[in-house]
Amino acid sequence: MKTAAHRHAAALVESLQEAIGLLSKGYHLLGSRIHMSTVQSTLAYGSLYTRRRESISRCCISQLLTSSSYSTYRSSLKDNNESRFQNLNKRKIVPHSDPPSAGDVNLLNDFIDQSHKLMVLTGAGISTESGIPDYRSPNGAYSTGFKPITHQEFVRSIRARRRYWARSYAGWIRFISAQPNAAHHALSSLEKIGRIYYMVTQNVDRLHHRAGSNPLELHGTVYTVVCLECGNSINRDSFQDRVKSLNPKWAASIESLESGDPGSDKSFGMHQRPDADIEIDAKYWEEDFEIPNCQLCGGMLKPDVVFFGDNVPKERADKAREAARECDSFLVIGSSVMTMSAFRLVRAAHEAGAPVAVVNIGETRADDFVSLKINARCGEILPRVLQMGSLSVPHIR
Repeated sequence: MKTAAHRHAAALVESLQEAIGLLSKGYHLLGSRIHMSTVQSTLAYGSLYTRRRESISRCCISQLLTSSSYSTYRSSLKDNNESRFQNLNKRKIVPHSDPPSAGDVNLLNDFIDQSHKLMVLTGAGISTESGIPDYRSPNGAYSTGFKPITHQEFVRSIRARRRYWARSYAGWIRFISAQPNAAHHALSSLEKIGRIYYMVTQNVDRLHHRAGSNPLELHGTVYTVVCLECGNSINRDSFQDRVKSLNPKWAASIESLESGDPGSDKSFGMHQRPDADIEIDAKYWEEDFEIPNCQLCGGMLKPDVVFFGDNVPKERADKAREAARECDSFLVIGSSVMTMSAFRLVRAAHEAGAPVAVVNIGETRADDFVSLKINARCGEILPRVLQMGSLSVPHIR
């Protein structure tokens, strides 16, 4: 007769076999998400595993990661990443960086494993690996003399608003075609096994959400459009439809042009910019382009993002700063933290006594006081931390 302990052990083996089967089909980082969360939920059963929870979880994860199915999956993932980075290198979207060393991977693994309340802040450096350009990297938008629109400019100038919305409309399809990359999925996996206490992103692209995370969006999102008069908001797809209905000939001419891939410069023979913007000749927007107004009050519509020259809403800023003060470790991923809104969070965590680690290509504003700095691409180091299989599953209460 099987005891409850036997049944729990059999359930664990069956769950791990299922995870290996999924891995053999090549799901993108799905293995890391499923096998760790499966171990976590399975270990919750009964007192058999209460005293040896951590050692069992490490053993099961290690066995899964050394299986032939996972080896095949990992090799495929490595080839896909190399191909992606080669493509992005040609487009000069992601700065050059040598692959992270085994020592760097171990250091980041230990930093995460030793934390019980890890806070993560992500920036544009994680999204460049999905083909979305940034501002501050050596080949970013600033390097070409590009100046993003400011809040004051948007509010005061109809010409500035017409230029912004025309370019943003044109670049929208390409912008949303970008896919979450290995780094987004790795962070989602860490969340699912309880290794991340709180996540904040400076990005407005919702790639974290599409990978399964739900971070606080410090600078808002381009997926929502808000009225500056009454505060009513609508989703971006509805706004795109209204632009099209108001400007049918203009929209048709834009949509007839080659769209290209995210990060390419084929569309319009010009360049994609950050935040769903695309550089487009003024002849397409200076004349006869109508901007939709709020359907409730007729007020001015603006993407629900914090433009340069504007402030993060107080409630949102306070929530992020409180989390930074309460965390026991702070990890920056793909950000130079040059904006004050992001730097305040890192500084708050540091002043509260939390060690700070940074994974970023190039200098950051926090370099003077960080405990660990790794110069690497996010998508090359975070999956390797998961592949080590040595992160313990937190105690389930």
